[in-house]
Amino acid sequence: MLAVLVHSLSPFAFEFSPGVGIRWYGLAYTLGFLLGYLVLRELAKRHRIALTAVQVGDLMTYLIAGVVIGGRVGHVIFYEPSDLISFHADFPWWGLLDIHKGGMSSHGGIIGCALAALLFAKHARVPFLHVADCTAFGAPFGLCLGRLANWVNAELWGKMLPESMQAHPPWWAVKYPAEVFEPGFSLARLTPLHTLVAQGEPIQDAVYRAAMLHRHDVMLKLEPLLTAYYPNNFIQALTDGPILFTAMALVWIRPRKPGVISGVFLIAYGSARMISEQFRLADIGVFSIGPLTLPMLLSLVMIALGVLLCAWSARRAGDKLGGLVAAPHP
Repeated sequence: MLAVLVHSLSPFAFEFSPGVGIRWYGLAYTLGFLLGYLVLRELAKRHRIALTAVQVGDLMTYLIAGVVIGGRVGHVIFYEPSDLISFHADFPWWGLLDIHKGGMSSHGGIIGCALAALLFAKHARVPFLHVADCTAFGAPFGLCLGRLANWVNAELWGKMLPESMQAHPPWWAVKYPAEVFEPGFSLARLTPLHTLVAQGEPIQDAVYRAAMLHRHDVMLKLEPLLTAYYPNNFIQALTDGPILFTAMALVWIRPRKPGVISGVFLIAYGSARMISEQFRLADIGVFSIGPLTLPMLLSLVMIALGVLLCAWSARRAGDKLGGLVAAPHP
């Protein structure tokens, strides 16, 4: 048995031809929206929120567009601005539209959702802040599943475990066969695997392909050669999903002024990201100020906005809305 969790997953749930198929990433987003929809629809049916079940369905349509557009545009602006001016001969011709290659920003998705909620609120003539509260309450499902999809795609690696833990890493550590392609990886370390893989191609290609095919004999010899990392994807799935949802649910047990739950979301999510980012390997070349990476800086802005929104919303005149166990909303 392997001592730690070694990544050997395909990004495709169903691959019809090389590079074409249904990806786990897309399925994760779909399931996240579905779970958020089901929760909000149930609250609407029980008259806990000021939306009808039909309006919840309409809201989800807006939010899907907001997440996809905001998440992609945010990623390009924050992390790969060169894609804004990158054009190529293959469909979809513009780097900004290369969403099939991955690259979605959760912070950008949140901004996109906020704008989508604003457009929906104006269209449905429902208080924007209450729509924002409902949006925030359904968000943890997609955030959690999105992080698990990052694991499937072998994205957003965690930081390396301390050197003292590398010889005997704990069971929760993760390793990536793709490390054999990293510039600092010595190919001489793969010498023991030469007799196990096909000849006539670069050794790292042969070893990686064998690992992706779940060759147990290869994995047993490869795993000790790889670096152990913190399980960043699973940490963020936990903080951005169950923990975030629980924090909002505890606050929304009773009706609150519109905007309070959105503020709690910003504070809780921003704080969770500040903690989980301590275990994430920073992206190369991304803007930072000292130890604060761009995701941390964006999270600090979220926390500040959340505090202001909670304080302002709690003092506003008007009825309290929502409430998970309160009397049904009239």
